[in-house]
This record gives sequence, structure tokens and C-alpha cells, in this order.
Amino acid sequence: MTDHYAALGLGSAATLADIKKAFRQKASLYHPDRNTSPDAPARFRAVQEAYDVLSDADKRLAYDDNRRRNLLDSPIDTARDIWLNYFSALL
Repeated sequence: MTDHYAALGLGSAATLADIKKAFRQKASLYHPDRNTSPDAPARFRAVQEAYDVLSDADKRLAYDDNRRRNLLDSPIDTARDIWLNYFSALL
């Protein structure tokens, strides 16, 4: 499961205004027309998908519920994913 909050560089308490601001920044950073990196299109799609889910109140509620459930079901896998996503966002 991908972490949409990590894709936008936000915490789960982010407001809609925070989500929109982070989306605009990340989208301009990873847009394939501006970024020639080979992984830019994939990162741009991840940012777009994260915005689509987090900007819609119903989708965000369902995502947050599923996210909490997954943290409880498989904490080791979740911790590993969070750890790897954290370092990939920093580098």
C-alpha cells in the first residue's frame, strides 16, 4: 500500500489547504515536462493519485480507515514501508 501522505510530504493531520499546496509544489517538481529524471513520470502519477484521494472527503475517510487497519494488521510491513518511503523522500 502506498502512503499518499508521504507522497505529498504531509502528515495525516493535514488540512485541505495543506494538501493543495503540497500537490502544487510536488506536481511542478515532478512534472515530466520540467523534470527529465527517469522516475519523474512515476512520481508525478503518485502525487496525482495522492491528491485525488486526499482532496475528496469520502475517499480520504476510506483511505484513513484502511490505513489504520493496515497498521494494526501488519505493523512490521507497515513500519518497513514507512521507513523506506521516508528515506526515498529525503534522497
